[in-house]
Amino acid sequence: MHHIIIGNGVAGITAALTIRERDRSAQITLISGESDYFFSRTALMYAFMDRMSLRDLEPLERKVYDAQKFNRIRAWVTNLDATTRTLTLDTGQTIQYDALLLATGSRPNQLTVPGAAAVKAGLVNFVTLQDLESLEKWTKLGGKAAVTGGGLIGIELVECLTHHGMQVDFFVREPWYWPAALDKEEAAIVTGHIRHHGVNVYLEESVAEIKSDTAGKLTGITSTSGKQYPLDLLGVSIGVHPAIEWLTQVKTPPATKRGILTNPAFLTSLPQVWAAGDCAEIELAQGKPLVEQIWYSAKRQGELAAKSMLGDSIAYQPPIFYNSSKFFEIEFTTVGQPNAPGSETFFHPFAGAEASIRITWRDSAVTAFNMLGSRWNHEFFERWITERRAPQYVIDHLAEAQFDGEFCTLPLAEAQSNFNQSRSPR
Repeated sequence: MHHIIIGNGVAGITAALTIRERDRSAQITLISGESDYFFSRTALMYAFMDRMSLRDLEPLERKVYDAQKFNRIRAWVTNLDATTRTLTLDTGQTIQYDALLLATGSRPNQLTVPGAAAVKAGLVNFVTLQDLESLEKWTKLGGKAAVTGGGLIGIELVECLTHHGMQVDFFVREPWYWPAALDKEEAAIVTGHIRHHGVNVYLEESVAEIKSDTAGKLTGITSTSGKQYPLDLLGVSIGVHPAIEWLTQVKTPPATKRGILTNPAFLTSLPQVWAAGDCAEIELAQGKPLVEQIWYSAKRQGELAAKSMLGDSIAYQPPIFYNSSKFFEIEFTTVGQPNAPGSETFFHPFAGAEASIRITWRDSAVTAFNMLGSRWNHEFFERWITERRAPQYVIDHLAEAQFDGEFCTLPLAEAQSNFNQSRSPR
């Protein structure tokens, strides 16, 4: 059996390792146009800030690829013919498969405002290794930078540019930073912290027009309020979408909507072709089709898709949502869906600290957590949600979930005593 995997991100490499664990004789080929080796995309900012080398971003020793007998091809796939089970690469090479996994990840959304198409230099994203290379080149030149779009990628890029000594403007089109994940109280803590680092944060403001010179070099923007901002660099972090555009040009494209449509076993509309990770849109037995664009979900999908390719019966069910990150120095842990309507919530900020806790519940059972300024073990939160624990139980046992240990400074007793007095409906 020849298993070909397009994409060597976390979904693709996990699938390859899963197949090899079960089948020592299978031929496994990894194809990627971005990089020769799997790297941790979530750690790109640490390479940009000179805290890690590019080699440090690679979770696997390079000798593993030979030891596992993975065939690696650095190329972009330009055609897929499912009738002959053949791929064509941009090098002109053709290659045949017995089973194919599409794990092409996601691509950054682009600005479509007036002037964007004319820019040839100074407009950047922060998703790929090629983006990192471009950003490192521009930051060496210094000058004035801006980032448009909230979310985690946006604030990571703001932190990196600030680290390199650039003056940064941060444009957030919503009333507060990242309303998809944070309520206005948490967002106020984060926004104050960003501003403390010298960043100009503009809420309910975004890019209306981009200016460039005759050579296509970005020179500035006009915001939605009509203000002019001279710039040397503009970072765009307005979300990502499944990387499926290339499939519109192939001979036998799989069915797509937002992403590549799959059943719960990750099988696409094409025979012997599966999809997993950011590029997949899973049609579940119940509910609307699911696109999960987060690292740990892609890893899990890669493993299960590989097992499906090997003949196992797979029926994917999404896990409880979890993420952890940092807003500059502020730790952030979220589990579940804190903004779900029809629930109750308890929010407690800690005086004198850039820290808070939020617990959300419905029908007397906890459903979500949003925690700022401290380290938490998300497995406790997931278990309490699964066990449908009452909010009073959770607030009484909250200290068990803290990672900070002896260095913890959050007075949880203060939050516990305030619990019955400060709760509000969604």
